[in-house]
Amino acid sequence: MNTLIAITGLGVLCLLFEILNARKAIIPVTIIGLLAVLGLTLSEFNITESYYNNMIVVNKFSVVFSSLFIILTIFLVALSHDFYENHQTKISDFIAIKIFLLAGAVAMVSFGNLSMFFLGIEVLSIALYVLAASNRLSLKSNEAGMKYFLMGSFASGIILFGICLIYGAMGTFDITEISELSHSAELPVWFPIGIALVTIGMLFKIAAVPFHFWAPDVYEGAPALVTATMSTLAKVVAMATLYKLLTAMNADITYTFQIIIVVISIASMTVGNIMALKQTNVKRMLAFSGISHAGFMLMALLSITNSASSLLYYASAYSLAGIAAFSVILYVCKNKNNEEITNFNGLGKSNPVLAAVLTASLLSMAGIPIFSGFFAKFMLFTQTIEAGYLVVVIAAVINSIISVGYYFKLILAMYTKEPNEEAQKTPFVFYAVAVVAIALNIVMGIFPSLVMDLLG
Repeated sequence: MNTLIAITGLGVLCLLFEILNARKAIIPVTIIGLLAVLGLTLSEFNITESYYNNMIVVNKFSVVFSSLFIILTIFLVALSHDFYENHQTKISDFIAIKIFLLAGAVAMVSFGNLSMFFLGIEVLSIALYVLAASNRLSLKSNEAGMKYFLMGSFASGIILFGICLIYGAMGTFDITEISELSHSAELPVWFPIGIALVTIGMLFKIAAVPFHFWAPDVYEGAPALVTATMSTLAKVVAMATLYKLLTAMNADITYTFQIIIVVISIASMTVGNIMALKQTNVKRMLAFSGISHAGFMLMALLSITNSASSLLYYASAYSLAGIAAFSVILYVCKNKNNEEITNFNGLGKSNPVLAAVLTASLLSMAGIPIFSGFFAKFMLFTQTIEAGYLVVVIAAVINSIISVGYYFKLILAMYTKEPNEEAQKTPFVFYAVAVVAIALNIVMGIFPSLVMDLLG
């Protein structure tokens, strides 16, 4: 609860800095503030407590995932200074929106009541709609914002309808009461229908097939930093929330439900990877890559009773690799009108450090050993085999091999082609974020227990 209040206060502080005309202090103060909030969150690690009639529940799950979201937000805020250098008058707005987005994310994994869950998802979604369309002079950005708004609104409507049916069946929004009532012999038919609708709405949010159509266009059209936010922070928030919803409400995940998850998981991996092979735009390629990773993360729902730590590990590995990759993409495509692969030609010669970071992050996403992406997939595969779904693991292994194809297309462009232009001066912050993010990824790969034991 303290985390939510502190984050909201920090967002308001960002807006006050604009009034006080102290724009230069916004980013340093926000990063220091977020580090303090991270400390405050971790101080509640061993506490299980509920606030305001069970509206907010603080437990290990919410603390650990909230901490991951805060770390990702620190990286995204750090990258904002150079990204918005031509929009200094609006920097407080952009940073404040990111902070309020974080408040929504924390509410989504800390809810103890379905009304709080819906409030969190709306705060997160509205912030993303605004950010997606934040480049007003770009037709692509306007189109991305509009598409995201329309698709997101439909998804929110489906979730709300599902919540209404759950309320109609149980007579309460409280997660604990719903969990207790779900054990009763005679459950109204509205309850499983409500669960199904909420799940469909959340699958929209994580861009799983067949609810993925909005993702490539929105990722390509939105400003690069917003795409980074959507593909890392927003995706892992939605996945963690879906996991919490299904476990906390004690939704009886029947065999039929699991088969549907199997189909969606395999379809997401396959469609995402095959479509990514054809892309020449890096942001669009990473959008399809994100769809395939959503398929991998859905495997956690097949052994839902004991896969919280695996999901945390996969979400951390994927999002840190994504942040590292996007910090390099932001540098390379800074003053360009597109994010085509040709922009990366010869990066290995013109900027070897950033080329190495991008290579490492792509190898992590592909699941190559020493990087945490490999161990994340290995843990999910092990649990899925134990749950009796060998076919999903076979599909996942084949898809991991396919993914190497398009990741290497970018790696080969960096190391085998000649540079298009002279090397430009790299702002320190791009180096710092890229190196720290990929270093954390590698440390997690070498010491998996650092993360796995948190929810053990």
